[in-house]
Amino acid sequence: MKRIFLIGYMGSGKTTLGKAYARAMQLQFIDLDWYIEERFHKTVQELFEERKEDGFREIERNMLHEVAEFEDVIIACGGGTPCFFDNMEYMNGKGETVFLDASPEVLFRRLKIAKSKRPLLMDKSDEELMDVIQNALRIRTPFYSQAKYVFNAESLEDREQISCSVQRLKTLLLN
Repeated sequence: MKRIFLIGYMGSGKTTLGKAYARAMQLQFIDLDWYIEERFHKTVQELFEERKEDGFREIERNMLHEVAEFEDVIIACGGGTPCFFDNMEYMNGKGETVFLDASPEVLFRRLKIAKSKRPLLMDKSDEELMDVIQNALRIRTPFYSQAKYVFNAESLEDREQISCSVQRLKTLLLN
């Protein structure tokens, strides 16, 4: 029975690496945000708007507890998931936690490309985007750092890098 939680800031590669690792290790892959959207038939953004952050974080916590009962699964958590309630302690108690660490510059490059798919970032200038990333990391890194493993997630740009990252993650988790 395996349960792996990938945590880190948006753009760190949780979904990219999680899907590839799940395929390689024959595990089920769950993106927690997608799971929430499927269960509530609304986007995360809609839930945030309707219920405000506190209401959304309560839903997120409940859904985290639900998926954490699954076996042979890798779960890509939302960027804020580890920072609320006792979520980090809970995940550490339920399985392996891996912080996908990437520099603000790498996150900026990835998020700049994906801005149109991220409602919170859509209208940000480059300078504002970098400020958002740096401020969020300053607040969230103390939570992310509680993970059992820290994984350098700066090399996830193409298939070869993703494949190498899967091997590195395999080695990290199997030792």
